[in-house]
Amino acid sequence: MGALRTPRETWVEEGLRALAKGGVEAVRIEALAKSLGVTRGGFYGYFASREALLTEMLDAWERESVDDVIDRIERESDDPLERVQLAGQLTFSGDRLLPIDLAVRDWARRDRAVADRLRRVDNRRMQLLRDAISTFCPDPEEVEARSLLAFCMAIGSHFLAADHPGRTQAEVRARAGRLLLDRSPGTDDRTQPPTGRRQQGSRSA
Repeated sequence: MGALRTPRETWVEEGLRALAKGGVEAVRIEALAKSLGVTRGGFYGYFASREALLTEMLDAWERESVDDVIDRIERESDDPLERVQLAGQLTFSGDRLLPIDLAVRDWARRDRAVADRLRRVDNRRMQLLRDAISTFCPDPEEVEARSLLAFCMAIGSHFLAADHPGRTQAEVRARAGRLLLDRSPGTDDRTQPPTGRRQQGSRSA
């Protein structure tokens, strides 16, 4: 009986782990094989080249960070704002997708094909924000501005080192999110629970 081959998906997963930890330069066939405890020969049984692996890694990242996220939020909520908040939590708040996302952004600065892929992914995310915010905001210009600010906050907050005297970063981010996604602009959201169900109720009131 021959030795079991390392599954194709395992190579892709190990590549994503290396990408998240050390950038695209860390995705090297020999290093991946060593990490998996196998030889390089198994790699070439699936992939013609390192470039082929990188392409499949991007496919997996896009599928998991957009397609799978959208499928999940559509199953878990009918409320557009709850959906967009959950999408942000799944994509930018965990230890799984966030490091990969940030590494892809750095990679895209030096690779045109990756930049094109990132633009496609970000366009889909922006449309999710537009769809949610347009349910309570009738001004297309404001919808676009709020969507941009919400997206920038989701990504940019991970690069900021600023302190917030008397407040935690999580508290400030939550307040900023409510300001951008509040269905009733001008109200003092400190006195209101920041849930989609409360907001939905206020819309129908």
